[in-house]
Amino acid sequence: MRRTVTALATAVLAATMGVVTALPAVAKDSPPTASGHFIETSPYVALGDSYSSAAGVAPFVLGSPPACSRSQLNYAHDIAAVTQPLSFMDVTCSGAKTSDFFTSQPNTGAPPQLDTVTKDTRLVTMTIGGNDGGAFTGILTGCITASLTTHDVAGNPCEKQYGSKFTDIVADQTYPNLVRALTAVHQKAPRATVVILGYPRVLPDTGVLACYPSMPISMGDVPYVDEWALALNGAVEKAAAETGSRFVDMSVSSAGHDACQPVGQRWVEPFSGPVNAYPVHPNATGEAAMAEQTLAQLGL
Repeated sequence: MRRTVTALATAVLAATMGVVTALPAVAKDSPPTASGHFIETSPYVALGDSYSSAAGVAPFVLGSPPACSRSQLNYAHDIAAVTQPLSFMDVTCSGAKTSDFFTSQPNTGAPPQLDTVTKDTRLVTMTIGGNDGGAFTGILTGCITASLTTHDVAGNPCEKQYGSKFTDIVADQTYPNLVRALTAVHQKAPRATVVILGYPRVLPDTGVLACYPSMPISMGDVPYVDEWALALNGAVEKAAAETGSRFVDMSVSSAGHDACQPVGQRWVEPFSGPVNAYPVHPNATGEAAMAEQTLAQLGL
């Protein structure tokens, strides 16, 4: 997802571009999975948006487009540190949409992300879809603005204003876009293991007042935002199943690590006062958790 701030909000998600990351001269043999099967992990290509690039988390990948905010501590680099592929391409980029798999991403200098995927690619990871239709930025900006302008901290001013707009975007745009993007990855890399991660929790449990002023979303709108996040992750999971891709569910493991938790416990930074990450984006600890869940899903 991309950058989240302006007057009252403009959320951050992710974008695109690539650089070959230097790794040890000798890679590990493909490690066995828990079932005894082997998953080839080289060449490895990392795609996706700002949740993939770890937007705002320093240090950044040298030579990568500044607008992509591609961190050396993103989950792809953590995975590569474990699997040690001989070839690793990270083309994650803040603000990326599924359309940026196919065309150059505007205002970044990043070429189409699929340009790095070839018939030789054996592992592909990504987090993508949240930016499609402007949903991520729209719901966060909309709900924060609605709360701050109405001063209705206990109510649901955002839901009253937008209704089903954002879940409709997921159903009508995000899901078919995900199927198209994942299908294209498999077509370009037919022997690759393709992994798509869901998005971690941003807010605490439904019905709980978020955490004014760091996450200024009205209490009645917390379940509204959660409903959208559930729909988004559901679309990701369904698209993965339809295309023969692996799905990594972050919603359960990230419970209790939302943006309202203290430093050291939270995996996602709050809207106000983020530490070494874009607002409402994973920090280095969150990225490490995403890598851990991905490796576990692969049995590595």
